[in-house]
Amino acid sequence: MTMEDTSTRAMVAPAARRTPRRRNVLTNAKKRPTAWTYILILALTAFFVGPFIWLVLAALKTPAEWASLPISILPEEAQWNNFVSAFADMNFIGYAGNSLFVATTYSVLITLSSAAVGFGFARLRAPGKKALFLVVLATMMIPQILTLLPTYVMFARIGLLNTYWPWVLWGLAASPYMVFLFRQFFSSLPKELEDAAIIDGAGWFRIFATIFLPLSRPILITSFLLSFTWTWGDYIAPALLLDLDRTTLAVAITAWYQDPNGNVIPTIQAAAAVMYIIPVLLIFFFAQRYFVQSNVSSGIKG
Repeated sequence: MTMEDTSTRAMVAPAARRTPRRRNVLTNAKKRPTAWTYILILALTAFFVGPFIWLVLAALKTPAEWASLPISILPEEAQWNNFVSAFADMNFIGYAGNSLFVATTYSVLITLSSAAVGFGFARLRAPGKKALFLVVLATMMIPQILTLLPTYVMFARIGLLNTYWPWVLWGLAASPYMVFLFRQFFSSLPKELEDAAIIDGAGWFRIFATIFLPLSRPILITSFLLSFTWTWGDYIAPALLLDLDRTTLAVAITAWYQDPNGNVIPTIQAAAAVMYIIPVLLIFFFAQRYFVQSNVSSGIKG
């Protein structure tokens, strides 16, 4: 063996030994989360779930336990009748029906209108399209509270107060965020789909309705889910535009549940709030996989 062979082996051997060790380190890092990862996950879980647990515990207390100092976390005896009183003391089903009608109508309309606008930005060709899309995105930076008073004045002048027509008009106007989601998804689809349909004699509306729209099912479900959640939890617009008979459940819960002296009964109000949240949680749990799919597929192409 020559000196040259020995030196070459000495230079090559350490590199050959380091490569598998580096692969093992990377593989173990993927398979085994660190303790800090678990601590971070537990902290975030407590941060997001804590308020809901606190609300449930408040719904099971008596008014005296609610107002006691120092604060007691657990009730001495669970007051399940608070949920019965929250359901029976007002027309809970009627107000929930108003919320369901407003949220469903708005969500269906804004999903379809946003899909149509997103398809136009993604597939149609027109001068100034990119600049117009930037203007649409820029409207997301405007706080909604700034447009509320002009919107109220406009609806009052055309006689749409105490009606559900404002939610219909808002739904037809599309949402900038939903337009962005649909535009990202439609841009990721191959152009051959569009070309084949045009060769078959299909128009743009047929291409949108029969080809692109069915393919965007995860985005459609996500758009409906987000819009439904926003409308179901909205308090300001129903309180401003609707009277107490036509208002939604969110407003009714804050305006009801008072004792003979006009003081709010917080424990029954908390019980009503728990029942108010449950439908949204159920919808999210059943549709969460579509929510994840839409976020992945909408980021394929910018």
